Amino acid sequence: MNKLSLEVKGVVAVLTLDNPPVNSLGLELRQALVEGIGRANADPGIEAIVLIGSGAGLSGGADIREFGTPKAAAYPNLRTVIREVEDSAKPVIAAIGGVCMGGGLELALGCHYRVAAPGARIALPEVKLGLLPGAGGTQRLPRLLGIEAALNIIVSGATHASEKLRDTPLFDSFAEGDLLEHALRFARQVIAQGLGRRKVRDLRLDMPNAEAYLQFVRNSVKAVAGPYPAPLACVEAVAAAVDRPFDAGLKRERELFATLMLSPESAALRHVFQAERAASHILDVPNDTPLRPIRKVGVIGAGTMGGGITMSLINAGLPVVLLESRQDALDRGLANIRRNYQGALRKGTLNEASLAQRLALITPTLNYALMGDVDLVIEAVFESMEVKRQVFQTLDGVVQKGAILASNTSALNLDDIANFTQRPQDVIGLHFFSPANVMRLLEVVRGAKTGTDVLATAMRLSKTMGKVAVVSGVCDGFIGNRMLARYGAAAHDLLLAGALPQQVDAALQDFGMAMGPFRVGDLAGLDIGWALRKRRAAEFPDRDFSNVSDVLCEAGRFGQKTGAGWYRYEAGSRNPLPDHHVSAIIEEYRRKKGITPRSVSSEEIVERCIYALINEGARIIEDGIAQRSSDIDLVYLNGYGFPAYRGGPMFYADQTGLHDIARALKNIAARPGSDSAVWTPAPLLTRLVQEGQTFSAFKGSAK
Repeated sequence: MNKLSLEVKGVVAVLTLDNPPVNSLGLELRQALVEGIGRANADPGIEAIVLIGSGAGLSGGADIREFGTPKAAAYPNLRTVIREVEDSAKPVIAAIGGVCMGGGLELALGCHYRVAAPGARIALPEVKLGLLPGAGGTQRLPRLLGIEAALNIIVSGATHASEKLRDTPLFDSFAEGDLLEHALRFARQVIAQGLGRRKVRDLRLDMPNAEAYLQFVRNSVKAVAGPYPAPLACVEAVAAAVDRPFDAGLKRERELFATLMLSPESAALRHVFQAERAASHILDVPNDTPLRPIRKVGVIGAGTMGGGITMSLINAGLPVVLLESRQDALDRGLANIRRNYQGALRKGTLNEASLAQRLALITPTLNYALMGDVDLVIEAVFESMEVKRQVFQTLDGVVQKGAILASNTSALNLDDIANFTQRPQDVIGLHFFSPANVMRLLEVVRGAKTGTDVLATAMRLSKTMGKVAVVSGVCDGFIGNRMLARYGAAAHDLLLAGALPQQVDAALQDFGMAMGPFRVGDLAGLDIGWALRKRRAAEFPDRDFSNVSDVLCEAGRFGQKTGAGWYRYEAGSRNPLPDHHVSAIIEEYRRKKGITPRSVSSEEIVERCIYALINEGARIIEDGIAQRSSDIDLVYLNGYGFPAYRGGPMFYADQTGLHDIARALKNIAARPGSDSAVWTPAPLLTRLVQEGQTFSAFKGSAK
């Protein structure tokens, strides 16, 4: 495939980058660019060169798939391409429209002139991958925009509209019409006026008290960067632009880039980036699967979850029929939706007119008949199979043929729910996470009879809503809550062994979890788990599902909503305070179980809880519930507070070493009192250890 075309327009050569979808600067395109610049310079009839991108824009940057492969270092690398552009004997004009990010922006900075179109998206987002711009971005951008503005762009990695940078030296001209025609006119102007080549590298970088300012920035960035080394490295690279000649600054930038590339934090963030793209690929669903139209959506239930789902839909511009069983509940739900928008109104990210437009998309009702013409209905009612049976049987008789029926269940058997209808092929699980209008994760649960077009449509809808969608098979708890149950059980075992809730939470928060399991329990409500354990006890009467939190619930301690759970809470505060009553309850529970407490270290807490997650994740892959290990990582990163700089539990396992994890699990399983059935390494984990494989590299079923 030809990645670049050269077309002569009078005395101007137009080089068009053509590497869909975002003209990423992979090896083939880099080779074509160098060849194209050479051909244009060799043609005596050409006096200037325009670089422009096809499709999505100039370029989205480097091809991340090449990182860590021979292609990344193969000739010509991006720095070489930019040097060829910069050293071109004929002026090179970058025509910037659409996407111009990362290496794409660095390429534009290496050109002699830049013209931009309205709506272009400008960014150096490398910091989000644990890296810094490694092809001169930290050296050239400060020379155009100044240190402060350049640092804001580089350290944040944020995307900026070209209009916001219109009057800066970044752009030499701004297109009002067709971008290519404007770039050609500008090129002819450069030729006619004899402006020649203007190299950004030759610009002086002068800022009074630069060192004092940079030290201030170092202190500020260090305070917020946490475990991520890239933001501070970005500052150091820009500092090199201040106190070193250009080529020496480039060398320092490259040294810092190479160090970051080898860091575990960058490896984790790059893994997450690729995982998000892989998750949308469903192994047995062709890319050209026809999609069902989604023009109007019904939501059953106006509570916290139903309200959040409604907000996600209207934010995406979709009309919603919102149904409740009682007028007071419906009124309360609508009031809560409006209240949830108040923060955006205060910040100025939403105005009253826009809010009114969104709220006008909601049709509130108490009548199922208004669901007749929706294309999708999402049930968000109480987590009871009997309640869901009533809802789905009613919907089956009301909703038009071909509409998708979705359940927001977090654990119940989706196949049973589908069988409440005469159209199980139209039923799917859409498990949103609370608050649904904020949380990015969406577990898309595929039933045994769910149609491939229904699944493909659900994945497209998730993208429309800005969600990270992960496909899950049907099992108790799906991916996330099934793993959470093992994680919680491991934490509970530690209480019995001798730890206290605050000790377990502190150790796991030090590991990087957003919140420890007992704080999470108090936030979610301990009565939810209590109800689940009672349901499971009824289903499996020969198994013991009892838990210390049962005693807490029996005492009315449901967590933050009652002011007491694993912790106590002062009125109006969410700050967890250790409670001696809880310590006494735990001690009494141990006594009844005949357990003598011992000292438990932070290292043991992390090992048991995180390795329990990993082992259950291996079983989930083996059972075919998740397609790939990176899908599990996305679930835990986006729904359960796993630290992004560790890449998710399965990636963390690969980095730690599967052999070491399997050995630790065997040791735990062999300890007196351990449940060897749950602690014994999963068969897939054992197999990968024997074959010297990793979760990331594993393909296919273990069965």
